[in-house]
Amino acid sequence: MSGAVSQLDKELRERIDEPASKEAEREARLSPADATAQMRIKVPAQRNRKLRTLLERVNADEGLKAWWHVANVNAVKRLGINDHSWVHIQIVANIGLRLLRILHKRKVEPAMVADYDMKQEDAEVVVLLGALLHCVGMAVHRDRHEDWSLFLAEPKARDLLAGLYEEPELTVVVSEVLQTITSHRESGRPLTLEAGIVRVADALDIEEGRSRIPFERGVVSIHSISAAAIDEVIISEGQERPVSVEIKMNNSAGVYQVDELLKSKLHGSGLEPYVEVVARIENEAEKSLVPMYRLE
Repeated sequence: MSGAVSQLDKELRERIDEPASKEAEREARLSPADATAQMRIKVPAQRNRKLRTLLERVNADEGLKAWWHVANVNAVKRLGINDHSWVHIQIVANIGLRLLRILHKRKVEPAMVADYDMKQEDAEVVVLLGALLHCVGMAVHRDRHEDWSLFLAEPKARDLLAGLYEEPELTVVVSEVLQTITSHRESGRPLTLEAGIVRVADALDIEEGRSRIPFERGVVSIHSISAAAIDEVIISEGQERPVSVEIKMNNSAGVYQVDELLKSKLHGSGLEPYVEVVARIENEAEKSLVPMYRLE
């Protein structure tokens, strides 16, 4: 790989040297109290009263924030891999809600509406809480972290939703949240739109080296180069399909991220009919080679 190293520009090299952001690195060295004090999840709650209340409870929950802190310590400090801090959680939550709201605008029904005759706002609760809890198991261990997430999330979800739902709806919502968690794993098989959304949202946290495929600090490989090649992910309403995902890359190696990571998470998610993915190379030297890549 020595030849590949010499050909990398400064920005690519820095992203490979630092798979986690400087902020995630700094937070991993803070005391628990200092780390949790700066955590505040922000998402557009719009007119969803349940979502606003849930956010208030989440931002006041020191135990939940402590899980995010330990998850980041395990990922960044102990394993030397990519960011699993509360920043990742916030990114996934915002992407998930954006996907859900675009699909709602284009008349795609979530499972909470189609299967339980509940409301769109309940689907938003499932997606948000699934995003917030999907990788708390990293606080236990990276290995099988989805299973540890389930173990931790069930009582926490009930606590956060207390009073917002009564039985049997409370158990329905908690069960659907747990499905989003288990379905985000590599071999996951989402059975609902909401679970598919969380799975895909997790995979879309790939801007500026934030790949969900872990790579070791300073190791030049297809994983690290491809992760460093992603500059921006733009999610908007599509033309041919409801959702358009445009991925801007500075190097054609980024196609590996799209094909190996995003493709594997999108296929089987249930979102395939609704999402179009296009990757564009924004590097004059490479435009003649791979000007655009469309995920099929």
